[in-house]
Amino acid sequence: MSAALQAVKQFRMRELAPILKANPKLSNARPKILNPFLPHKNPDSGRWAPPKYSLRRQAELVKSARAVGLLHLLPPGPKLSPKELEVSSASTSASAPETSEEANWWSAPVEWDGEYKEKEVKGADVGNRLYAGRKRMFKGHKWERTLERRTRKRKMLMKDMAERIERFKSTYRRKTPSPVSPARAVSYSKLPF
Repeated sequence: MSAALQAVKQFRMRELAPILKANPKLSNARPKILNPFLPHKNPDSGRWAPPKYSLRRQAELVKSARAVGLLHLLPPGPKLSPKELEVSSASTSASAPETSEEANWWSAPVEWDGEYKEKEVKGADVGNRLYAGRKRMFKGHKWERTLERRTRKRKMLMKDMAERIERFKSTYRRKTPSPVSPARAVSYSKLPF
C-alpha cells in the first residue's frame, strides 16, 4: 500500500471510527460528521474552535489523495474547493470498481457538516488580484516613481545634444596652457585664498 493511500485511509479511519463505534447502524447510512478542515462554533460556549487539521496538513492530505485518485473522500476546505470535489467525485463514481463494504468501510460516503464559503477575489478571473479595485498602485521605490519624468527630461535634452556639444566646444576657452606656447601670466589662482 502506497504512503499516499495510507495517509488518506488513516485520515478517514480517524474521522469515521468514533462515530461508527458509537452507533454501528450508521455504517449503512451516510453519517453526518463535523468537517475537520473548517473552524466550528461551540454551541455551549459560543466560541470558535480552530480546524482540527492545519492548512499544511490539509495540503499534504489533498496532495496524497490527488496522487491516489481518492480526492472525493476528503471534505471541502481551504485547500480543496467544493467545485474541485464535485469534479473528482463525478470522475471517480464512473470508474469506481465494486468491492466488499467490510474491507472498505472507511471509503463509505459521508456527509460533512459545515459549509466552506469560497472568497470572491476581485480580478482573480483576469489574473490581476493585487491591484484589482485599487485607485492607484502601491508606493514603490523613489527611482520607480520618478523614472517616467527623468526619461522624458533625458529625451528632451538628448534631442539637440549634437548642437549643444558643438556650441560648448566653440565657446569654451581652455584655461590650461598649451605645452608648445610660451607661458603666460595667470590672473587667477586655483587656490581658494
